[in-house]
Amino acid sequence: MQQLFLKVMILTITTLSTTHLLAQNRINTIRADAPALAAYGTQTIGVRTVQVVNPNQIDMLQVDPKAPKSEAMPRYNRPITLEVWYPAAQGAAGSTTLRALVRDGKTEVGLQGLAVRDAAPAAGAAFPLVIISHGFPGNRFLLSPIAENIASKGYVVASIDHTDSTYDALGPRGFASTLVNRPLDQVFVLNAMARLAKESTSFLYGQVDTDRTAVIGYSMGGYGAVITAGAGVTQKAVDSTEAPVIVPHGALGVHLAGSASHLALFDKRIKTVVAIAPWGHNRGVFDAKSLAGIKVPMLMMAGSVDDVSVYDNIRAIWQGASSVDRTLLTFENANHNAAAPMPVPLEAQSVDPKTGATMANHYIDAVWDTVRMNNIAEHYITAWLGKYLKTDAAMDAYFDPAAWKGFPPRTAKGLKLEKLAAGR
Repeated sequence: MQQLFLKVMILTITTLSTTHLLAQNRINTIRADAPALAAYGTQTIGVRTVQVVNPNQIDMLQVDPKAPKSEAMPRYNRPITLEVWYPAAQGAAGSTTLRALVRDGKTEVGLQGLAVRDAAPAAGAAFPLVIISHGFPGNRFLLSPIAENIASKGYVVASIDHTDSTYDALGPRGFASTLVNRPLDQVFVLNAMARLAKESTSFLYGQVDTDRTAVIGYSMGGYGAVITAGAGVTQKAVDSTEAPVIVPHGALGVHLAGSASHLALFDKRIKTVVAIAPWGHNRGVFDAKSLAGIKVPMLMMAGSVDDVSVYDNIRAIWQGASSVDRTLLTFENANHNAAAPMPVPLEAQSVDPKTGATMANHYIDAVWDTVRMNNIAEHYITAWLGKYLKTDAAMDAYFDPAAWKGFPPRTAKGLKLEKLAAGR
């Protein structure tokens, strides 16, 4: 009897621990003080993993910096994994757990949301496309709270695992690969989604309106989004011999401002970008002349003490995009992890006894609660996409810096919202 009691007690404790663990890794939390548009939409959500391949790309990990510049650079068929959230048929049921690796590239965690794995897609009209691009390193789940939230409001969301930039696959020249491939990956994914939307055997058949596309990028994903939006890189960046902006054999020249290859990159189906803590200006990758090439309205978010992309340089990107309307949302006293990263999974909070380090620092901010920042980002992204992808004029009111529309009383403290019109 005593042994039976102990077995039952152990089973109960194990079950409670598992339940507690799952509860800690929710990506769909909406706080009581969240602004109005952070709330989930009316669409049931599905999620699937999609594999695509971009043929004949430069294999930056195999480029020999010591080889003659005249030697052809190695090429390969570049594999890319996508996590796709989409409006699903009402009544969909099944697993709502996402299996994701965290910062160490080894620990797998369960993220709990609302999206149903492999749910049947919703019938009816095609939905606008949103492409999400993670930081360096990262993976397609880093911005999963934003991805799932947006999908519930009638968007198809394709979040990219950028090859050579993920937690579990960082090569010796992964940063060089990131510099070259981020914009190329983003535009390729747009084309891949357009192709799948036309294939009768794909779950995305007839589901995606790629003529209404937005790109959301965080950190190095933001760097890519700025280039995808039309800003080329400087000659200084192409020629750089200073880490981390070192790309062998001038391969970064594919994005040189004014070059034929960069001008050809821009895709008119992209109507807007959201750049969260975009990297690059702090390393001379952009300047006022190259930023003037941005062609679509841009929403930016950043922490005022960002010391990775450097806040003053983020503001310089915002100010330099003089050809378009743009808005900057600042989280006062937040650092580089503002707005974009998901809440830190419970398994990533432990301290390594050998190094004294914790993976949690990859996700958290010293001042702001992550869920709070996610909710605010979801609110503004919802309004921005509603304005530029769904042409909803009512969304303009949410960008009045004096009104803080949608925020409960006294809950906009610590935020600063600024707007600049094209030509300013």
